Amino acid sequence: MAETKTIKLVVTRQDGPDSQPYTQEFEIPYRPNMNVISALMEIQRNPKTAGGDKTTPVCWESNCLEEVCGACSMVINGKPRQACSALIDQLEQPVRVAPMRTFPVVRDLVINRERMFNALKRVKAWIPIDGTYDLGPGPRLAESKRQWAYELSKCMTCGVCLEACPNVNDRSSFIGPAPISQARLFNTHPTGEMNKHERLEALMEDGGIEGCGNSQNCVRSCPKGIPLTTSIAAINAETTKHLFKKWLGM
Repeated sequence: MAETKTIKLVVTRQDGPDSQPYTQEFEIPYRPNMNVISALMEIQRNPKTAGGDKTTPVCWESNCLEEVCGACSMVINGKPRQACSALIDQLEQPVRVAPMRTFPVVRDLVINRERMFNALKRVKAWIPIDGTYDLGPGPRLAESKRQWAYELSKCMTCGVCLEACPNVNDRSSFIGPAPISQARLFNTHPTGEMNKHERLEALMEDGGIEGCGNSQNCVRSCPKGIPLTTSIAAINAETTKHLFKKWLGM
């Protein structure tokens, strides 16, 4: 009789925000083309540890399951990434799954990404439109600008770049790579450019662009391949020019 193939997962769990983390090992049946999400769903269906002890289902977040929403960010085998695109056949076993620690843990693999969303509010990462009526077609972007602006617009606020950045932690107020890149995106838009000085001012405050240590972990870890370090360099130049203009009263 052929031996049934199984998958081993070691999951770092936490019962609540103020609880201590602990690990549990699970062994589940193997199926072809499984990703980490489907493995967690199997544990949810039958929440028993590898030793046969009953336990509570593992909590995690997911939505689109096609690497677009960014909800299923977690640390898999030591690397922050999306669980939906992490295929079991391509991972070393046991597969070690843990929450991203840059953000407060709510429970198990569920994290509170409020820090990142507040950072996006800080840099006004949106196009301000006065009124809800039809304003007609918007201004056109030059094709050369549109191409690289599209690359920046792929950001899904997954938080992976903040997790990978050594300067984003509970001892630092650094805003992080994603909000800086989004500020560059909206500063480029013909309508969003009207608030460019406000975004630059926000990035010149404590925890802004000066917090970047140029480790370049962000661009290496971004699941969408967004040129984050290019954005940081561009914003660094823009804030410097903005500062000189202020000194000269321009």
